[in-house]
Amino acid sequence: MQGVGIFDGDLLIVDRSLTARNGDVIVANYNGCFVCKLIDKKQARLLSASKDFAPVSIQPEDDFQLEGIVTRAIRLHHPAPELTACMH
Repeated sequence: MQGVGIFDGDLLIVDRSLTARNGDVIVANYNGCFVCKLIDKKQARLLSASKDFAPVSIQPEDDFQLEGIVTRAIRLHHPAPELTACMH
């Protein structure tokens, strides 16, 4: 998600009370995997911020659960020992 300023190791603040709008950065459970993607609600697709990855259409047979909308990304410039255990 580097195309939207989210990098490996960043902490994401996710708001479960918001309703997803087209183009929002979301966290979802997609077929048993947690993903962070842009949502295209009009075409029921998950989009990558990188042009290297094709859009993924959400099919009726897919297991899809929107977990929330990413409202903030926090970059850690130094490892936080209190977070290390929960990040693996």
